[in-house]
Amino acid sequence: MPLLNKISRPTTSSPRSTASPAASPLDRPTGRGWSSARLALTAIFAIDGFLFAAWVVRIPDIRAQVHASHTALGLALLCLSAGAVATMPVIGRLCLRFGSRPVTVVALTVLSGAVLLPSHAHSVLTLGAALLLFGAGYGAANVAMNSAAVELVSELRRPVMPSFHAGYSLGGLLGAAIGGLLAGQLTASWALACSGVLGALVTAGAGAVLLRAAPSAPHRAERRAERRAGAAPSGRLLPQARLLVLLVGCTALCSSYGEGSLADWATLHLTDDVHASAALAAFGYAAYAFAMTAGRLAGTWLAIRLGPARLMTAGGLTAGVGMLIAALVPSVPAVLGGFVLVGLGLSNLFPLAIAKAGETGGPQGVATASTLGYAGMLIGPPVIGFLADAASLPIALTTVAAAGAGAAALAVVVHRPGRQARGRAGTLPG
Repeated sequence: MPLLNKISRPTTSSPRSTASPAASPLDRPTGRGWSSARLALTAIFAIDGFLFAAWVVRIPDIRAQVHASHTALGLALLCLSAGAVATMPVIGRLCLRFGSRPVTVVALTVLSGAVLLPSHAHSVLTLGAALLLFGAGYGAANVAMNSAAVELVSELRRPVMPSFHAGYSLGGLLGAAIGGLLAGQLTASWALACSGVLGALVTAGAGAVLLRAAPSAPHRAERRAERRAGAAPSGRLLPQARLLVLLVGCTALCSSYGEGSLADWATLHLTDDVHASAALAAFGYAAYAFAMTAGRLAGTWLAIRLGPARLMTAGGLTAGVGMLIAALVPSVPAVLGGFVLVGLGLSNLFPLAIAKAGETGGPQGVATASTLGYAGMLIGPPVIGFLADAASLPIALTTVAAAGAGAAALAVVVHRPGRQARGRAGTLPG
């Protein structure tokens, strides 16, 4: 569930932050401890993506095991999202109380155990319960590790957040590829058990490094000052800015709809509609994950050269064309190529949408756009399931193409000339 890994806190300007950058010791190169922390946190992001991919590539086996229809599977997948939603506010409070790093380690440990549960379900009801717990662990891990990443970016004074999300995508790629290799060798229970053990080992090693690399004293003091300064909201959005944030949030929703749908239904489309083998179907998600990783690694470079508006518009159109090819051309090479285009197209839509929301409305804008974005991740898989039973899975997947086209159109609207002037200036004193 790639959307849960993209929540970040935008930087804001204030009279308190007008000092020269050279005056702060935090702007100097950081020491080995923080370099170790960055590597450890990247490993945690990667194992989170690995565990989710390990589950995704086994969906066909588990669906057959519980004899679920498309609709029943869609409802079971909705339980996964519900579990994630239920834990998010709780984990946020725990991070504030105990620190994001310890909560991250605990949450990843829980997730490593929970990934085993779906393979032991023998009915749709027990699968829903297993996915509810798996979703709770997954949501907890994502909220906690993103909170830790935000703090680390602040400490390093370097824009390294994309590297963490690239790590997540790389983990998903490896998980899908290894899952495909094991599909014909191990049962779902054994494969997910091995994945869980690997997750626990990586969490133990990376978590130990992360917990040892404590923030510097100046940074801790600055964080306390930021929390005191941010105790009350600084303003409310003007109607024009609020509308712009909602439009940006709808762009994030379109992107997340595609991401969630592909994550849960890509392998089933290959096995059920194109009649690919289980091993080859697993590589369908791997192709998508590889393209997503490549797109994120190149995202900053592309945004600088093309501009966010052109990159988002091109991304939405690319995803739409790729999904039409993958859904409507009954050929394994065509489907795999289409998934690559979808991954490339969607890779930078959500991050750029959240950046635009933060530019327009600050923390309020980011919160609104993130909520709408997660709604797309929540509704995508069950909607595809319902439409697949009503019509067919290929027809259902064309809604992802429509979402890509919608994101491209919204990108043009939100980046029209004159919108920039209505950005952070569009607030009223609180």
